[in-house]
Amino acid sequence: MKEKLTLIIITTLHFFLVFIILKFLEMEKLVVQSFMTLALHQQLEQEVFYPSLREPRGLPRLQSLFSRWIARVSLEIASGCIYISGAVEYDDRPGPIREHLVTMVRTWQLALQRAAQQAVDEHHLAPDTDTQQLVFEMYGLVLALHHDARFIRSPGCVDRAHAGFARLIASTRVP
Repeated sequence: MKEKLTLIIITTLHFFLVFIILKFLEMEKLVVQSFMTLALHQQLEQEVFYPSLREPRGLPRLQSLFSRWIARVSLEIASGCIYISGAVEYDDRPGPIREHLVTMVRTWQLALQRAAQQAVDEHHLAPDTDTQQLVFEMYGLVLALHHDARFIRSPGCVDRAHAGFARLIASTRVP
């Protein structure tokens, strides 16, 4: 009986220790992922957002944001886009990394929407342009590019994304 009790205690302690180690490793992984996510977001800002701010307000800036974003995504095809990969991995996993990713995506979408609204304000796009819809469709083009280039490995995806954007802008331009 004493041996059985000792075995139960040892087994319980073993499982508890394994649980603690796994929790520690999970927390360590979360910290590493948070730093990587932040670094990649800063890279997006440095390569896409800030250079585009040098363009005139309105359509030139919106076009720069999209073109530079496509160029950035094109470089990430081999490794995957942090926002897209993060959305797939964390869409149903609540927690700090998911919230951080959501905040970064929303911030990016708001920047795109602000640029689209400036294009309306500068009379480059029609006054009835739904900027939320415009950004939604821009985002859809990038998601399609990422999917077809990374998963299907379809050639010409970058050109199709640019053509889709040109068609989208043509449909909202001031006549």
